[in-house]
Amino acid sequence: MFFVRTASERDLVQVRALLAETWHATYDSFYGVDKVNELTARWHSIDALKARLQRKNAEFVVADNGREIAGMGFAAMSDRLEKTTILHQLYVLPKYQRQGIGRDLFAELETCFPDAERMRVEVEPQNLHALAFYRAHGFTDVASTASCGDEHSGIPALILEKRLV
Repeated sequence: MFFVRTASERDLVQVRALLAETWHATYDSFYGVDKVNELTARWHSIDALKARLQRKNAEFVVADNGREIAGMGFAAMSDRLEKTTILHQLYVLPKYQRQGIGRDLFAELETCFPDAERMRVEVEPQNLHALAFYRAHGFTDVASTASCGDEHSGIPALILEKRLV
């Protein structure tokens, strides 16, 4: 059984490995191994993950069974959108997907921001499993972007939003 808890610095090596495995399983067929390696090196380095741990108005959680971390999530209050939480990451190792771990991580993150009125997430349009997950959890499409994650990614995404109040 996995329990959701706040991440710590001692988790970052496992979280980085989880992100690399999950990203390759999900995105290699869309972008190719080289692009996934590039993005993973930039976005999922230990330094990048440490910065998330230290970020104010943010929550970084993991699903842990005492031996292994099966999933992770990171959300933060938006710097640009009033009363909006941005769900930056929600990933579960492929072998543990469809077992409720993503649901449990999301449920925790959804309650961490009492001042937020809405939550947003960016999802690759071809990632049908993720789109189905978020829509099943009350998200609706509100916009799109040509550069998910940062202005240099070149990755298109749908922007989904859920009312929290």
